[in-house]
Amino acid sequence: MVSRSKRVMYAALSVGLSLLTVVVLAVAGGGVAEAESHVAPPIQGLNELPANRPSFSGAMVVAVVLGSSGTVGSDVLAPYEVFASSPNFSVYTVAAQSAPAPIDGGPAIVPTYTFEDITSGRARQPDVVVVPAVGAPEGPEETAMREWIVEQSGRGARILGVCNGSSVLAETGLLSGRRATSHWSRLGALKKSHPEVQWTGGLRYVQDGMITTTAGVTSGIPGALKVMEDLAGAEEADRVGRLVDYPGWSTGAAAEIPVQSFDAGDIPVGLNALIPWFRPTIGVGLFNGVGEIDVASAFEVYNMSFAARAVAVGATNTVTTKHGLVLLTVPERQAPPVDRVIAPGAVGDRGIDPQLRDWAASRNVPVDALRGTDGMFGFDGALEYLARHTDRATALSAAKMIDYPTAHLKLPAGGTPARVPVLLALGLLLAILAGSLPAIIGTLVRRRAQGRMT
Repeated sequence: MVSRSKRVMYAALSVGLSLLTVVVLAVAGGGVAEAESHVAPPIQGLNELPANRPSFSGAMVVAVVLGSSGTVGSDVLAPYEVFASSPNFSVYTVAAQSAPAPIDGGPAIVPTYTFEDITSGRARQPDVVVVPAVGAPEGPEETAMREWIVEQSGRGARILGVCNGSSVLAETGLLSGRRATSHWSRLGALKKSHPEVQWTGGLRYVQDGMITTTAGVTSGIPGALKVMEDLAGAEEADRVGRLVDYPGWSTGAAAEIPVQSFDAGDIPVGLNALIPWFRPTIGVGLFNGVGEIDVASAFEVYNMSFAARAVAVGATNTVTTKHGLVLLTVPERQAPPVDRVIAPGAVGDRGIDPQLRDWAASRNVPVDALRGTDGMFGFDGALEYLARHTDRATALSAAKMIDYPTAHLKLPAGGTPARVPVLLALGLLLAILAGSLPAIIGTLVRRRAQGRMT
């Protein structure tokens, strides 16, 4: 008979192996999801790129910074469209290098200028600098960015830190002794790493002197509108605010927002992140003149929900947005297999580019205008579309991750995809089998020993 001590040892080993299997699968899944969200832009065949020029020639200049370590696309695209929608501003992107800047989960952006272009006088000095969240806010990859931001602040430029762009600003020292905010999931860590900053939650944006910081991702829209109101007046901010249609925003509206935290409602997104295998691939069909916020919403809802992998597809390897940004796309002939095609900014199904429709038909996949049932565009339409093709819980959790209000939306229930439950069951089965190995091996050893004795 097996002694009690050996039974305890086998049981402990079994539990340990089962837990180890679960951890390994979760870490591997998270690694796959992370890798698919951080794709380096191609460098081959990009010698001939369209001209990337500032929007308008307004009196006030806005520089939207692009990181070298990966940048959150919505933190760039949404404030860019806000400022570029006003003729009072001239908006451009700027980076350490002229090469296309990688965007997390979205199409790479070709910078308008480099930091050296600004320093040398080739480009106009900015009155406003927009700082997005980047992959390594405190790392050596972004040293040039941080130094340039400090230089511009010293010149008297207004600074707008979007989402975890506040980490970049904290590392520069510009937030020392100031009130600031950031994405709700980062505030706890920021309070520990930068106690010199007065971190505040529950606010859409915080202004302290010449520096404005915002809450998560889409809060960059009201943050930019507030800076616009300060510089161009309430009437112009109201006009642009109606164009971008951020829920509940108006000049003079309270900045308070609900204090968020992770809860059970985020389990679907958590499972998507840890179990990314066999998730669908969505082809995001982009075209010249597409709105920046429409592009941001298409990629952000899938990047934050992990419900699908989104790939930018175009007729050629670049598209130029409504206000002049040059984005890299995968030419249709080189695109990977996709399960569905969506067209952000298309006015109904008839507004879908005929070439994109023909390409989707040649691959026998459906193509949809990315909009809600009531014709909603931007984040409203993207979240409703996500709910319809996944489930309401996933869309609500994704909205929370990007700090986007949903009280005005009537999100459909959708249908829970079978992929995650099936893979979860298979993973648990594998963990059970791994945990059974000690008992199986012990049984085989005992039988072999008994065979030798007979």
